[in-house]
Amino acid sequence: MDDVNISDQIDEDTQAAIDVNQSKGDFTYDVKHKYDAGVGLSEATVDYITDVKEEPEWIREFRKHGLKTFEDKPMPTNWATEDLNNIDFSKIRYYLSGGTKPTRSWDEVPDEMKETFERLGIPEQERAFLAGVEAQFDSEAAYSNMKEELSKKGVIFVGSTEGLKEHEEIFRPYFGKVIPTGDNKFSALNSAVFSGGSFIYIPKGVKLEQPLQAYFRINSESFGQFERTLIIADEGSEVMYMEGCTAPSFETSTLHSAVVELVALKGAKIQYVTVQNWSANVFNLVTKRGLAMEDAEIRWIDCNIGSRLTMKYPGVIMKGRRARGEVISIALANDGQHQDTGAKMIHAADETTSNVVSKSISVGEGRSTYRGQVHIPKHLKGCRNNTECDALLINSTSRTDTYPAITVRGNDHVTQHEASVSQVSEEMLFYMQQRGLNEGEAMSLAVNGFINDLVREFPMEYSVELKRLIDLEMEGSVG
Repeated sequence: MDDVNISDQIDEDTQAAIDVNQSKGDFTYDVKHKYDAGVGLSEATVDYITDVKEEPEWIREFRKHGLKTFEDKPMPTNWATEDLNNIDFSKIRYYLSGGTKPTRSWDEVPDEMKETFERLGIPEQERAFLAGVEAQFDSEAAYSNMKEELSKKGVIFVGSTEGLKEHEEIFRPYFGKVIPTGDNKFSALNSAVFSGGSFIYIPKGVKLEQPLQAYFRINSESFGQFERTLIIADEGSEVMYMEGCTAPSFETSTLHSAVVELVALKGAKIQYVTVQNWSANVFNLVTKRGLAMEDAEIRWIDCNIGSRLTMKYPGVIMKGRRARGEVISIALANDGQHQDTGAKMIHAADETTSNVVSKSISVGEGRSTYRGQVHIPKHLKGCRNNTECDALLINSTSRTDTYPAITVRGNDHVTQHEASVSQVSEEMLFYMQQRGLNEGEAMSLAVNGFINDLVREFPMEYSVELKRLIDLEMEGSVG
């Protein structure tokens, strides 16, 4: 897929279709769910989910292994301990569903769900620039559709439930292989109670000119959303996948713990773009990893705004010669928020290349953390890595931390690391105010200038949304 060209000039219809503001997702509907696993987690919860979804026995065994692994693994204690200990797993609802299969028509989506997605602008986005859309509401997808010409080319874009039932011969060999159940406590939790998410298969040589998108909506209080996504790009194929996330603000905590596995076979390219705008009551604990074979490329383009705590470290295992992995990351932490984000790059073949560029903004008493891992073993030759970590502090009470772990063995590799911390100065704001900007506009200009080179990496539709979200986060940040 060619790089997307971003223009500052977009037509009014497209701009209206992607207009998003921070309060846009802060609403909820009283939805009567047909299936409810109740509160708390046990084997009975796992059996309930398996029975309702009419899954094969190998999935039941997979889930129960995940539950045991989750129970056996201790909570991570080396970072974010205080925040993680605030999660009460016994008070979370793990499965809520209206009992309907995802429809191919917006008109057939239940009224409350349809109104939710209409308010968020998803149908307009589909018409404007997308090749396909999946819209998930709590535990299951309510809508899933793709352009007819892609189906004729053999492209598969369905929910994970439909994928494991109708395309098991493609789905099963890769499912749980990039991210094993025991990878961490929250990947094990996802393995036990996963529901929703996307399954995508791109056949050999097929290059999608338009992106596919999934939208994940949490509507219910004290709820946990555990989607699981698997994308397989066959040899020489190319795909861009975009995901958006929102939830209303509740007094109680909400848990989002997803697993995303990407497989790029020989010469394939996958771009995975995320713009999350969770409410401040959400614990966002996500495991994302890709496997890149010979001459393949995987790019994670990631923006994290909102949530109480985000722990997310997209990774690439470069298993084939000349494979390439990249993480482009923007994180913004406001009052009461901790964005603990980063990247993992595992070089496992000769002449592999990885690139990590991370920028964070801390506002008020917000805290941002970069946590990265790069590993190049001694027996490899000709590997290259570049890591850049830049942080911007808005207030004297803001905090930022950087924990890069770069392990390079052998003498036939090239690595470089750069990190910087800066603060918006009074002189800079004064200078811009003397040229007609008010204080808030000056602050937004400074922040957007800091991240502008990374915003260009996002598709045009998301770059406009991202800039607006940043502007809204900056309101009232001065002082």
